[in-house]
Amino acid sequence: MIKAEVSPKLENGSVALMPKKKSFFASLVRQKDLVLITLPFAALLILFNYVPLWGWIMAFQNYKPGLGIFNSKWVGFKNFYDLFHDSYFFLGIRNTLGISLLKLVTGYLGSITLALLINEIKNLAFKKTVQTISYLPHFVSWVVVSGLVYTCLSTDGGVVNEILMKLHIISEPFNFMGTPKLFWGVMAGSDLWKEIGWNSIIYLAAMSGINPDIYEAADIDGAGRFRKIFSITLPGILPTIKILLILSVGNLLTVGFEQTYLLSNNMVIDYSQTLELYVYNYGMGMGRYSFATAAGIFNSVVALILVTTFNKLSKTISGESAF
Repeated sequence: MIKAEVSPKLENGSVALMPKKKSFFASLVRQKDLVLITLPFAALLILFNYVPLWGWIMAFQNYKPGLGIFNSKWVGFKNFYDLFHDSYFFLGIRNTLGISLLKLVTGYLGSITLALLINEIKNLAFKKTVQTISYLPHFVSWVVVSGLVYTCLSTDGGVVNEILMKLHIISEPFNFMGTPKLFWGVMAGSDLWKEIGWNSIIYLAAMSGINPDIYEAADIDGAGRFRKIFSITLPGILPTIKILLILSVGNLLTVGFEQTYLLSNNMVIDYSQTLELYVYNYGMGMGRYSFATAAGIFNSVVALILVTTFNKLSKTISGESAF
């Protein structure tokens, strides 16, 4: 039985019974199975995301590995001053934002479209086959994917150049990997091919939670497939789209070091020099560990501001938020 406590008398003199609130610890005990399941993930989060924050001290020092954190010289905000007065730093921000926004748009539209197409497949065996094939590239290393990209876009027998010449779109092989302004597109395209199937899984799971009776009612009313997609399916997964978009905004300054490092070359450096490569080349690569730490702090603070701001806007406009 639920324990109840007596509330103050109402205006008509009657007494209302209110359920007694359970304490926080009582709720933990009641949900102990869920708590135990989350403990390993919480431990990993603390170990790899919060414990390393101790290293942020290096950003305010002229850190020397031989001296350690406690014996290195304090320099205050000098590393941040040098960071914000370096033109290559702002070039890195431009390239990072450009690639990230292009990935965000193509990734979201691509994964949602693929999920909608797979959801419309009626043959269950064929549906599972398509879904499996589409998300397998997610498990392929970027080392392998970058090799495939270079091979497909090669001027010497590359499949893309061969097709374009067969269609008489170009008369001679085009150097895709050596054209700076095409690098952002190469990054977005390769990432889309690799991650589109994996990202669509979440949307397919959200679609499976839509009540089938709604589709049956739409069939009775004579609605076609496109009408059901735009009137039932998309509104049904809209909360999922918003939550994932909010979480993705925090990664706008994180393009993916492996992909950028492997696909970049000296001919496209003006468009491939992202923040991650900048930190690697001008920080870690030159032994400027304090400088690299300052750049990392900037990235984290901007990500926190972006997620918090976008979450607040979403909550104000639509009433839905990630936290």
